[in-house]
Amino acid sequence: MNNAALIERSLHAVWHPCTQMKAHQSLPLVPIKSGKGIWLHDFEGRRYLDAISSWWVNLFGHCNASINAALRSQLDQLEHVMLAGFTHEPAVQLSERLAALTQGILGHCFFASDGASAVEIALKMSCHYWRNQGQAGKNRFVSLSGSYHGETVGALAVTDVPLFRAAYEPLVRAGATVPSPDWRNAAAGESARDFALRCAAVLESHLAEHHRHIAALIVEPLVQCASGMAMYDAEYLRQAKMLCQRYGVHLIADEIAVGCGRTGSFFACEQASMLPDFLCLSKGISGGYLPLSVVMTHDDIYAAFYSDEVARGFLHSHSYTGNPLACRAALATLDLFESGDVLEANRGKTKRLNELSTELKAHPQVRHFRNTGMIWAFDVDTPDPQFSRRFYQKALEHELLLRPLGNTVYFMPPYILEDADMQFLVTRTLEALTSLASATMAS
Repeated sequence: MNNAALIERSLHAVWHPCTQMKAHQSLPLVPIKSGKGIWLHDFEGRRYLDAISSWWVNLFGHCNASINAALRSQLDQLEHVMLAGFTHEPAVQLSERLAALTQGILGHCFFASDGASAVEIALKMSCHYWRNQGQAGKNRFVSLSGSYHGETVGALAVTDVPLFRAAYEPLVRAGATVPSPDWRNAAAGESARDFALRCAAVLESHLAEHHRHIAALIVEPLVQCASGMAMYDAEYLRQAKMLCQRYGVHLIADEIAVGCGRTGSFFACEQASMLPDFLCLSKGISGGYLPLSVVMTHDDIYAAFYSDEVARGFLHSHSYTGNPLACRAALATLDLFESGDVLEANRGKTKRLNELSTELKAHPQVRHFRNTGMIWAFDVDTPDPQFSRRFYQKALEHELLLRPLGNTVYFMPPYILEDADMQFLVTRTLEALTSLASATMAS
């Protein structure tokens, strides 16, 4: 097999996600044969530093020996059993270990397969909770402007990105939005914290007027990822929690992308010293190995469904809920966090990559260079409407997998990144940016 042959077969047989397939007439697919550590390799010997953790999932590198070993062991014990009426050790252990990370406060775990499914579960649980409490009129949702929470019909109700939602508008029961505390929108001289407080005041006004009909507010804590890595101060989360409690509204924390250590603490909400009513995890929870998501919630929510009446139960399911292999991969991922003091090590890596980025920050096209934990982003000042596609191609030429969000370039690398890898990432990004700028000027 070579690159060209696999590309041709893929274009005929595979309908690729989040893709206008016609674009691949001029933008070739990238065939990958293998991965090891931070590197991906194609069929002809080229390599690419996976600077985005393959859609933000691969926390500890490709073909991680510890996760591989855990999965091999699980394969010899149990590959799958339905979780309705049955249970198994990996699901129980994972639920207990995740609950322990919240000091037992979020002590109930409901499993699914992906982030959008987890969001739908949290939305449905919230709405059903209020129904079981005799308040069926509390069935609306609030999200932040520019929010992204998935592309299933339910998740689109709280996704404020027209590109993803417009075509399906007739199917979607859209919720309301309140201003994002994205600090790039702050007034001149206004701190990120003060801007967060200003946005929280708008949220309070909305909840005061509409709380009788609102089931929940959903947020991505600290970073709104898919809408351009919009970063904001933790004070907004503290205010949101307080306001939701005051007005009887659930708080859903979508930590699908920002959880599992990505923002500097295992749960992003920890940085606001609070826990939500529902916490959604996916992506990195299985180390990038197998589809898995989980919704964590507390006793009060769970108790509202505990009844002799079947209809009061939460009747959501799918065939692979809590799959033993996926749960075992997640347990191995948690083991890596514990054995390597990963969060402390990441703080050192964050500091080092920021130091290495001095020249990148100073590039004349770079705006709003920003960092939260193991997420870096900057906006590129360019008139080129095709910047995202062209920079992606240019980065591949420089042995980097980078996938800009519009004019926003971001890094979300695996946590195993070493000093030389960081230097390579920053240097090659700068080269790609400079090279693209020169090519654009020449044309």
